[in-house]
Amino acid sequence: MSAEREVWREALGVVLATSAYGVSFGALAVASGLDVWQSCVLSLLMFTGGSQFAFVGVFAAGGVSALPSAIASATLLGVRNVAYGMRMSPIVGTTPARRVAAAHFTIDESTAVAISQNDPRLRQVGFWVTGIGIFVGWNITTLIGALVGDVLGDPKTWGLDAAAAAAFLALLWPRLKERQAIAVGVAAAVVAASLTPFIMPGLPVLLAAVVAIVVGWFNWWGSADDPTADAGEEGR
Repeated sequence: MSAEREVWREALGVVLATSAYGVSFGALAVASGLDVWQSCVLSLLMFTGGSQFAFVGVFAAGGVSALPSAIASATLLGVRNVAYGMRMSPIVGTTPARRVAAAHFTIDESTAVAISQNDPRLRQVGFWVTGIGIFVGWNITTLIGALVGDVLGDPKTWGLDAAAAAAFLALLWPRLKERQAIAVGVAAAVVAASLTPFIMPGLPVLLAAVVAIVVGWFNWWGSADDPTADAGEEGR
């Protein structure tokens, strides 16, 4: 299998796993009080799953009066995409048009697939295939979930809540070969999991990112000849 076909295979696997969970969002959005078209517009324009779930979760709990809190929660979770944008800017292309077009597709999964490649051309393939593929798939499954959510029942019974996380973990796992990479992953995961029950949605992700940056920046568990140290420098 050629390197490009391998990237396509990896990207499409992530597309299928992530898009499937859009059914859950569509069903939850309608259950929270949005109509079908409002749910679909949210996926078209916001297009960042974590922020969308945070928005409808807070909205469902408080209705229209909770709208400012719902927007704030969604915004906090979306801030991470700014960091992704800085990392992906030299990858997606040098022209302003390509960067503007790429902004809407810069999400967790497209960034993960892109930076998991070593060749610059393959990074572009991974980014665009994953980003555009998930955008199309996510919006289709949002519509399906909004229309037939009651028929499908709880999406968790189908395992859709774990599909996207499993795909993301599959991308991350091969990179956890050195102590430094493992330390960054464990530290961020512990902070996010510990704080999630106590503070508003969005903040645990941002604080976990800060911890990951601190651990990675100081290279506490790496060494001068540690391959992950070079990867960290490239990421910065």
